[in-house]
Amino acid sequence: MMPLLKRLRRLVLLGLVSVIVGCASIPAGVERSPADPWEPFNRSVFEFNEGLDAYVLKPVVTGYRFVLPEFIRDGVYNFFSNYSDIYTALQNLLQGKPADAFTDLMRVVVNTTMGLGGLIDLATPGGLPKHKEDWGQTFGVWGVPAGPYVVLPFFGPSSVRDTFGTGADLESDYLFKYVKDIGLRNSITGLRVVNGRNTYYEAGDLLDGAAIDKYSFVRDAYIQRREYQINEGRDDEEPLVRPYQNPYE
Repeated sequence: MMPLLKRLRRLVLLGLVSVIVGCASIPAGVERSPADPWEPFNRSVFEFNEGLDAYVLKPVVTGYRFVLPEFIRDGVYNFFSNYSDIYTALQNLLQGKPADAFTDLMRVVVNTTMGLGGLIDLATPGGLPKHKEDWGQTFGVWGVPAGPYVVLPFFGPSSVRDTFGTGADLESDYLFKYVKDIGLRNSITGLRVVNGRNTYYEAGDLLDGAAIDKYSFVRDAYIQRREYQINEGRDDEEPLVRPYQNPYE
């Protein structure tokens, strides 16, 4: 086990070094996006993340799906989803949406008390819709501009604003930050990562099989999705945030 961990650590370190010292080239015929002024560097990080997913994360998730039956995987997903509803309630309060925050808290109460500690989602079929909010969205609602698009090692697509939001998410995450037992905390973190990747298990295969530039597709989809999340689908109102435009182009 220890040699495997050492090889994995060496692989990650070598990958990060290659990201720092090298930048990937932009494929011919691909149009540059004004929201992505750091595209060569971002592509190198994207390639590193793709390699890490292909050689480490996806094989682990494949074994996870083979060993555990679907109802157990669903229970793991529901547990972490119920946990995230607590933080979503806080974000909705900070964004000035008390009704949504109340719904989020009711989901936690229902799923925790009647759903076996959150292993079963009874709130959604009971008429309490699921929300997903984070610090990056809250910063956007507060008027913080997104800034340029950036790809983070391990975390993937982001922006300058959402990078700070990710830091705030981690800093305020009890299971990640404040569980005293290091072994337990690492085990929980690992299970959360595997659970998150399992949710999108087949999505990457669909993109790989399509005749598209995967990097551009993921970037454009991420930017559009974040704009929609923050603007809450406002088509007939002044949007809270606008797409980033490179001032030097």
